[in-house]
Amino acid sequence: MSKKGYTKVKGVERIYKHSNSGNYLAIKKINGKQYQTTFTTMFEAKQWRKTFDGISYVPTSEEADQNSSYSKLQEVWEVMQKHHFPTLATSTKDIWRRRYDLLVDLEHLPMDKITPSKLTSWVNKHVEYFKSNDYQGSGRGRAGRCNLNSELNMFVTIFNWYKQSEQFEKEAVLLTCPVKTKHRKLGFIKPVPDKRKQIDLQSAFLFFDYLPPLYRDLAMMQFYCAGRIGEICGIQWNNIDIKNRRMLIKHSSIFHSSNKTFLELKPFPKNKETRPVFITDEILEILKKREAFRELGNDFVFHVEGNPINYCNVQLNYRDAQRKSGVPYTGTHILRHGMAKLARQVGGGLDAVMAMTGHKDIKLADHYSKCTEDDQRMFSEKIMDHIRNVFKESDRGHATFSNVVSLKEFKNSVNS
Repeated sequence: MSKKGYTKVKGVERIYKHSNSGNYLAIKKINGKQYQTTFTTMFEAKQWRKTFDGISYVPTSEEADQNSSYSKLQEVWEVMQKHHFPTLATSTKDIWRRRYDLLVDLEHLPMDKITPSKLTSWVNKHVEYFKSNDYQGSGRGRAGRCNLNSELNMFVTIFNWYKQSEQFEKEAVLLTCPVKTKHRKLGFIKPVPDKRKQIDLQSAFLFFDYLPPLYRDLAMMQFYCAGRIGEICGIQWNNIDIKNRRMLIKHSSIFHSSNKTFLELKPFPKNKETRPVFITDEILEILKKREAFRELGNDFVFHVEGNPINYCNVQLNYRDAQRKSGVPYTGTHILRHGMAKLARQVGGGLDAVMAMTGHKDIKLADHYSKCTEDDQRMFSEKIMDHIRNVFKESDRGHATFSNVVSLKEFKNSVNS
């Protein structure tokens, strides 16, 4: 914010008044970093200068009640890890711990003191850092931060668990979540990179052609089942009924968060519900090929010499095939998105998508199969074809583009 239009308030340190609006601009420097915000009253500006610590701003009405009876965020987080984390997958626990890193700034505060205004200060502080030249030049990966949505979602997850937990049910009953829509807007740093997620049918089969046999079968099975890669890597022979053409997506491979190697076989998918899949002729053909590699004592359909598949090897082979084939898609989840989109096109609605992907939430099903630039191109061409046909010269004397007079030219001719 610029100090343009503001004049220094005499007798008060670093507070300025705007000549038109009458608002007050307060500036404070903490550990070499300058913070500033505006207020409608001199009292609020002075109080902010007095209490702001770089993260939170405590109004005078709250200063007298520092001895809160509510648990601190740190205490809630520790209890949550003890009681809720055992139900989560290893990879999920690792992700949540990473997302909590920025929330450490707030963990000294009682839950009733984490207000929307404090979250606003917290968001502004970290956005300022992530937009700084120091961060942007810190190297690949770290400089890719686009927003604070993950951290805000993590706080909402903690708060919701806090509200529903038996350990805190009495003290949490009257509290409401302080995360508001504005915090996600304030947390914007830069646009998310454009990434095409829904691989089209022709590109999918071109991609398959460039994969080695094992990973081609894996990828085609993932596409036909609209599955997550962990679910397909974890398919077990005892969940396949060839006679009745029925296969169960019942397990999921869990991979290490850093080196992406196989960790464990989870006894249920992400949504904890077994999903039946009809064995089409195409899926049956893949299963027959994999049966030749079946080993005694190993129930994995997809394996490498008896060992479960590592996600790092899946990534390596997928990336290589995507690069060689030249398809404009990356990642392993494109096949699930692609089948979701195909299901919506062929099935004509979200019911078809949910049947293929196993989603229970209609919003997620819509997200996976939403319109993309390919749809825009297709509908744009159809619309333009319609326009061309309307203006096509015919025996009935329909107008053409060449004899359509613009409104601007018509007005000019009338005025002259």
